[in-house]
Amino acid sequence: MCVVGTGLIGTSVALAARRRGVAVYLSDRDPVAARTAAALGAGRAEPPPGPVDLAVLAVPPSRVAAVLAERQADGLARAYTDVASVKSAPECAVLATAPDPSQFVGGHPLGGRERSGPLAATAELFHGRPWALVPHAGTAPDAFDLALDLVALCGAAPVVLSAREHDETVALTSHVPHLAASLTAARLLDGPAGTPLLAGQGLRDTTRIAGGSARLWADILRGNAAAVAAVLRALSADVTALVAAFDALADPDGPAAAAGLTALTDLLERGVAGLGEVAAPRVDGPADTVPVRVRCAGRPGELARLLAAAAPFGGTTDNAAVTAADLPARTPGDLGTELSPARAADAARNGNTRTPRGLNGNAARDLSADAAHDLGGDAVRGLGGDVARELGGDVACQRGGGVAGGGGVTGLDVRFVVSAPVAAGLVAGLRDAGWDAAVEVASSTAIHAKKAVPDARRAPDPVRP
Repeated sequence: MCVVGTGLIGTSVALAARRRGVAVYLSDRDPVAARTAAALGAGRAEPPPGPVDLAVLAVPPSRVAAVLAERQADGLARAYTDVASVKSAPECAVLATAPDPSQFVGGHPLGGRERSGPLAATAELFHGRPWALVPHAGTAPDAFDLALDLVALCGAAPVVLSAREHDETVALTSHVPHLAASLTAARLLDGPAGTPLLAGQGLRDTTRIAGGSARLWADILRGNAAAVAAVLRALSADVTALVAAFDALADPDGPAAAAGLTALTDLLERGVAGLGEVAAPRVDGPADTVPVRVRCAGRPGELARLLAAAAPFGGTTDNAAVTAADLPARTPGDLGTELSPARAADAARNGNTRTPRGLNGNAARDLSADAAHDLGGDAVRGLGGDVARELGGDVACQRGGGVAGGGGVTGLDVRFVVSAPVAAGLVAGLRDAGWDAAVEVASSTAIHAKKAVPDARRAPDPVRP
C-alpha cells in the first residue's frame, strides 16, 4: 500500500495498516512530514519498487483528481481511494480527468482530531468509526473490494452511499458544526477581560474542533458550499427566531414574554430530541475488537482508580461503557490485605492501585479529605460526560461499600471495547493491579461471528442508507 499525504489522516491510516503487517510506502510533497511519519513506524518514506495494491490519497478535496491523474499515469497502484470529507466535486473531477476512473472509489473516514500533522496520528483513530465509501457507477468491483479491505484494516465500519447523499449528510453532521464552533470561538476575541477565567469545560467541548487547520477546512467547506449553505439557511431561521424570543424575555412583564419562553423551551426540547437521533457510541466495536469487562465496586473514587489503572493499557473513557451491577459482598479484588486508614492514605497518595481494592469498610470511612482527593483527583475530572452520568447518586453516596438486598454490593460493570492485541494487555495489566478483568464473550452477533476474521470483506457488512 502507498499513502500519499502524511498528515493526521494519512499517517493514521498507515499506522493502522502497519499494525496489521501491511507493507506501506509513504509520499508527501513535504519530505519532512513523510520522514516524520516513517520515524513513527508508519512505513517507508520512499517510492515502492513496483505497483502496490492500493494507494490512499490523503490530500485536500481540491487536490484529489489532480493527484489521482498524476499517480495513475505513473502506475503507482492497482486501485485508488481518498479520504477527503467532500465527495461530489472530487468525483466529478476524477471522472473528467483520471486516466482510469474505474479503479477509483471515494472514501471518507469519520474520525479525526483538532490537531493536525503526523505527530497527532494514531493507529486507533478509526476504530469503531464510520467510514463512508462512495463508489461511482463505473467503479470496478476489485477496486471496491480493496477499499473494503482498507476499512477493516483500520477497524472501521463501512457505510456505502452516493456522493450527493454523503455531502448533504456531512454538511449537517460535520461541516456546519465546525462552523458553529468557529463562530463561537471567534466571539471570544471580543469577550470581556475576564473571559479566560470563566471558560469552563462546556466551552472547551463545544469549541474544540475550531482548532483544526483553517486552510484545510476552507478547502473542505468550499467543496461542499451548496449543501453547507442549505443547512446554514435553516440554522439562520432558528437563530432569528431565538433572537426574537430573547428580545421578548428581556422584558419579563411584556406581552410577548410568555411566547418567548415557549419558543426558547421548544428549541431546547428539539435539541434534546435531535441529540437522541444520533447513535450512541459503539459499544460493540468493529469486527476485530473485543470487549473487556471489569467489575468495579461502587465506593467513591473506585471508578476513577479503575480508569487510571486501565489508561496505560489502552482502556479509556472513549472506549468504555458503564452499567450498574450487583457484586458479591466481597469481590475477588477485595480479598487483599486489610489496611489501616493511615497506611491506606499513604498507599493511595503513592498511586498503589491495589490498595483501594483491599480497604475494609472502616478504613474507607476513615480516609482523610486529602487522601480522598488523592484517590480521585485529576482522574475524576477526566471522566467523560457519559461515564459521569452513569454514576448514580446511590453509588456516589456509598462510603466503604453499601450492602444491597440479598447481601450484594451495588457496583458497576465497566466494558472496554478494544482491539484484540490491546485486550490481552489490558486484561493482564488490570489483573496485575488487582482488578477482576476478563475478556467477555461477545453478545453482539456481528462480533461473535466475525471478530476473529481478518479478511476485510467479512467485517461488519457495509451499511446502506
